[in-house]
Amino acid sequence: MEERLQKVMANAGIASRRKCEQLILDGKVEVNGELVLTLGVKANPDTDEITVNGRPLRKAAEKVVIAFYKPKGVITSMSDPEGRKTVKDFLKKIKTRVYPVGRLDYDTEGLLILTNDGELANWLTHPRHHVGKIYRATVKGIPHGDKLEMLKKGIMLDDGMTQPAEVEYFDVDLEQNVATISMTIYEGRNRQVRRMFEAIGHPVTRLKRVQFGNITLQGLVRGKHRLLTKAEINELKQSPVKTERLK
Repeated sequence: MEERLQKVMANAGIASRRKCEQLILDGKVEVNGELVLTLGVKANPDTDEITVNGRPLRKAAEKVVIAFYKPKGVITSMSDPEGRKTVKDFLKKIKTRVYPVGRLDYDTEGLLILTNDGELANWLTHPRHHVGKIYRATVKGIPHGDKLEMLKKGIMLDDGMTQPAEVEYFDVDLEQNVATISMTIYEGRNRQVRRMFEAIGHPVTRLKRVQFGNITLQGLVRGKHRLLTKAEINELKQSPVKTERLK
């Protein structure tokens, strides 16, 4: 069956659909010996000869979606030129080539989704689909309610106004003068949660992502992963976040 070329590439695990589109525009893709430079071309992976950077496109691999509990001090990448530990180091038993959906920075721990399904990755990361990600941020000081209201309405950062967030106190330690705040966001800007709290004068000292869509850390310990079931994947595709209070 013919499908848009970028979708065929994404389904074969080349990259996300957006990155596949860029590969096409960069002149890296050929179909039946013809260079493709536009995004409207369709192809049949079963009958057409498709090459990316001169290499034949492999048949679409079975779709795999993984929930991984990323420890702090690990790079969200499949390789690192500086030799630092990456998420790939924890997935040696996974033979299928997978990619992280979004990122968690070096000092942030918690739930990371990885997959070889480029369409799913694109769907999960696009803000219009309103798939929420819940973070638990421990911050210096105890933000007053008016500060949290600023986060709820959106904060102006150097790369523009953030979308409204859902924010509530999770824990408060008056003696240590720290608070842990539960925050749900619907975009994935670089270091977004940290920058939002910095903007209101309460820098983050510890950050953990505890939920992505309907998927939580339940049953996982740091450095371990599990394959999502078909039912979980279907729910992940169909439902926005269920903001339950996690223990």
